[in-house]
Amino acid sequence: MSIRVSHVHGEHIAVEAANGTEILRYVYRPDPDAFEAKKPYAHPVRTLGGRTVTGYRPNDHRWHKGLQMTASHLSGQNFWGGNCYVHGQGYQYLPERVGSMRHDGFTALTATEDRLDLSETLTWVENHGEEWAREERGLAVHSVDEAAGSWALDWSIRLTNLRAEPLRFGSPTTAGREMAGYTGLQWRGPRDFTGGRVFAPDTIADADKLMGSQSPWLAFTAERDDVNAHSTLVFAHAPENLDPASAVHESHWFVRSQPFPTVAFSWAFFEEFELPPGESFAYRYRLVVADGAWDAERVGEHLEGLAW
Repeated sequence: MSIRVSHVHGEHIAVEAANGTEILRYVYRPDPDAFEAKKPYAHPVRTLGGRTVTGYRPNDHRWHKGLQMTASHLSGQNFWGGNCYVHGQGYQYLPERVGSMRHDGFTALTATEDRLDLSETLTWVENHGEEWAREERGLAVHSVDEAAGSWALDWSIRLTNLRAEPLRFGSPTTAGREMAGYTGLQWRGPRDFTGGRVFAPDTIADADKLMGSQSPWLAFTAERDDVNAHSTLVFAHAPENLDPASAVHESHWFVRSQPFPTVAFSWAFFEEFELPPGESFAYRYRLVVADGAWDAERVGEHLEGLAW
């Protein structure tokens, strides 16, 4: 299936499938509230059948915005948004610790009949204006398959430390909150994904048992409101993400189905890691967006057919 790409300069880039469904909107104009950690995000994200699979500013966490790159604990700053977790005190309103990610520009934007590739440069800015990190971000929309009822989004990050001292990456769990290791690329689902089914390769465990686990992919499927339909999202690591020889730090899943639906590719779930001055790290991720209730066998077969 072909796609059509449109660009409202200074605001967003949108991808529309041949059937007229806008399947992705990447918003790089920052939202106005600094407490929500202003940064680009993808929302709405939709299946080919037109079902929205991202949530935006839900009433429980206003800083959850579709699919976004985050860092909940970074050298004392919060690039996730919202309250900061402080050991022994719980979540605290500390707006002076909330940073932002500044869109500096697109270095490449290539659209063909069936694929979009974009490269973006961003700067991570701490709350008082100091530039801490330079990010090279890549997004690719591809494999739009009408027969399968699915399409794929690849999201990559290469982050370089601009400071004269190491950047320390952590999470609420590394700060003392048990099994709350959220950080990294994060998805927030719409309300009707609450209570959905979560599964990984060779396991029938639920979201609670998969929290903090490791696997090449994780899937989340839910029955939708308003229509007699299901949607499935598949979150997948590029092979090098899970290779100790190439990854800067091992990744674990942060996943909840209750009380709200969310998944994050956490790069610092249980342990902090440091990025020395001038050094970089990189990760690549894939999100498959599908109509229907896929099972593990179908997920595995589909991923095998998508080259990295």
